[in-house]
Amino acid sequence: MDDLLVRLRTGLPADALITDPDITISYAHDMASFCPAGTPAVVVLPRTVEQVQHVMRTATALRVPVVPQGARTGLSGAANASDGCIVLSLTKMDRILEINAVDRIAVVEPGVINATLSRAVAELGLAYPPDPSSWEMCTIGGNIGTASGGLCCVKYGVTAEYVLGLDVVLADGRLLTTGRRTAKGVAGYDLTRLFVGSEGSLGIVVKAVLALKPEPPQQLALAAEFGSAAAACDAVCRIMESGHTPSLLEIMDRTTVRAVNALANMGLPESTEALLLAAFDTPDPAADLAAVGELCAAAGATEVVPAEDAAESELLLQARRLALPALEAVRSATMIDDVCVPRSRLAEMIDGTAAVAEKYDLTVGVCAHAGDGNTHPVVCFDQADPDESRRARASFDEIMGLGLELGGTITGEHGVGTLKKEWLSRELGPVGLELQRGIKQTFDPLGLLNPGKLF
Repeated sequence: MDDLLVRLRTGLPADALITDPDITISYAHDMASFCPAGTPAVVVLPRTVEQVQHVMRTATALRVPVVPQGARTGLSGAANASDGCIVLSLTKMDRILEINAVDRIAVVEPGVINATLSRAVAELGLAYPPDPSSWEMCTIGGNIGTASGGLCCVKYGVTAEYVLGLDVVLADGRLLTTGRRTAKGVAGYDLTRLFVGSEGSLGIVVKAVLALKPEPPQQLALAAEFGSAAAACDAVCRIMESGHTPSLLEIMDRTTVRAVNALANMGLPESTEALLLAAFDTPDPAADLAAVGELCAAAGATEVVPAEDAAESELLLQARRLALPALEAVRSATMIDDVCVPRSRLAEMIDGTAAVAEKYDLTVGVCAHAGDGNTHPVVCFDQADPDESRRARASFDEIMGLGLELGGTITGEHGVGTLKKEWLSRELGPVGLELQRGIKQTFDPLGLLNPGKLF
């Protein structure tokens, strides 16, 4: 420990090192439940690439593990510390280095807050579409590490589709530049995409070149109430099959609707078994909403309420934004699953989750990015009750198993971390797992980068 601190101090300013255990323990974990966390030896908050390189060279020389972190808003334990590690928090590397309206790119450091970037590019009539629900807190580096998504993915895609190039400090301290600044480029293997979603296990992202889009028109939304999840999911299938491209297409099951009502007195009918929210940011969103409203009615919607302006749209979408806080108010703790299934199997996923909740006598609410099949079953439980906590974990695993049975994946946007590492091997299979471990070995032969995550 003394040798580690002595070596780190030779290349770091005094304020970049935190050794007070009362403070370092606050960096030990992200927001996931049931994910063990160790005690870090030191927390480092670098401000430059050279300082990150110094940390990695020191870690390699002393064989000390390094856990990279952003804002720790993750939900899989991917940012959890291991005993005796260096926690490398990138939050102080928070500069927007460039916004280029001609090339439609932004060049940023990893600690830039998602919402800060979005607002900065909006001043130039541009947009950075990825919008995780924690966008006011989460960092671009963390978004890249977990390949984050958000509400707009149905039209605009996930983080991976906006990362054009990266600067990455490797385990031994070397600096690697991947990708490009150009609109097109296919030179060599796509190492940039390899780092996106790697959860800091292959290298430390210290700069990113991100693609931007023209700022879209103001979106308009509608809400449609259904007497069953199957009918709501049928509407989703009709909308997508008809060729519509909504900017948002979200679904909330009856448990979530009732939780939102209890929290905010939204006035949603208690008979609502599923609430579908759709929005368009097209040149004529009212026409698109009218067409989608007809499809919802044909699928059995009991009521369709289109917004007439942006203010009404915000009121309609407020129910979705309140989904997680409402479910968190049900019990003392929650586990948020992240299972993505084909759109055509969405109803089976929601109904199957309801059956799991009944089996384990738990409250499990489902809100989902219906347009891309990414469901978020939220298991509510009392963490002070050992039996209820056991049932919560068992139900969480059963929901993941259901997702795989339906042809889906164990994570659409939250990542694997420690929470789902056992399930990753089931999804990948032995050959896939062997090759992925080989990639990890190539980039991190000593196993120092975020050990214990993914595999």
